Amino acid sequence: MELVCPAGTPAALRAAVKAGAHTVYCGFADETNARNFPGLNFSREDLAEAVQFAHVHGAKVLVAINTFPRAGAEALWHAAVRDAEQAGADAVILADLGLLDYAAEHHPALRRHLSVQAAAANPDAINFYAETFGVRRVVLPRVLTVAEIAAINSEIDVETEVFVFGGLCVMAEGRCSLSSYATGKSPNMNGVCSPASHVVYAEEGGELAARLGGYTIHRRPKDAPAPYPTLCKGCFTSGAQTGHIFEDPVSLDATELIPQLAKAGVTALKIEGRQRSRAYVAQVVRAFRGAVEAQAAGQPLPKSALAKLTEGQAATTGAYAKTWR
Repeated sequence: MELVCPAGTPAALRAAVKAGAHTVYCGFADETNARNFPGLNFSREDLAEAVQFAHVHGAKVLVAINTFPRAGAEALWHAAVRDAEQAGADAVILADLGLLDYAAEHHPALRRHLSVQAAAANPDAINFYAETFGVRRVVLPRVLTVAEIAAINSEIDVETEVFVFGGLCVMAEGRCSLSSYATGKSPNMNGVCSPASHVVYAEEGGELAARLGGYTIHRRPKDAPAPYPTLCKGCFTSGAQTGHIFEDPVSLDATELIPQLAKAGVTALKIEGRQRSRAYVAQVVRAFRGAVEAQAAGQPLPKSALAKLTEGQAATTGAYAKTWR
């Protein structure tokens, strides 16, 4: 299976390619991509150089243009599609219907992938995107079991890509309003989920309180690890229960499910982490390249050594093999 790896910076892209990535995905340094954070992403010149580097080393580059254009500002997103093609990108990752239509009409030779931000989670939706806009691959939302993915693959003719490591978004991607409510910044339009600029930690009565946009998300003993204050992984009270109602503050690690995902017909395995360092990227890519090669050769998967790189040093297989609360 193809290993699709994150690159938040040119240095991270080079590290991913050298570590064995088959494909790397990245975005421009503006609001056209869903990781629009200061200090991350690529200029037009950066992208052209990165594509050249990747191609020399036998790797492909995908450009995420996966936010939803603001009314009246469509030209920014149109330019991103044009510039990705001019830089030699192997595909663009799109979510917005209008932008998919624009790309199909004006850049028909540019391969189109459907972003997880589109939240296409059934054969009818996926076939619509394929037939209407010529989408060649869909990134599936992180809410499907392996059995559901296999059922989808039996009814579609496009490639499927699934997340196997990194941040676990527990909302239907493309439909999240929690972070927008707390910070005024939309993950799906401004490209910033739980922005660091809105995070505050404060010691209160022997505890460390973690806040996002003025809302207290967690309280921990001040000498205990404090998870990053992401609303969907926060502590809430619901009836008689107080705790992580939506999801625990842990990371996705589906290494052990690679053989099942292959049997389900998955084409590509995606690692999340464009906000991570190049050292993190290199270590995760190396580990998954070894796992993918072992699976392809029919050998036992190497034991994962990535626990220290997960959020809270704990991991879950997410919806792939889980009963939701």
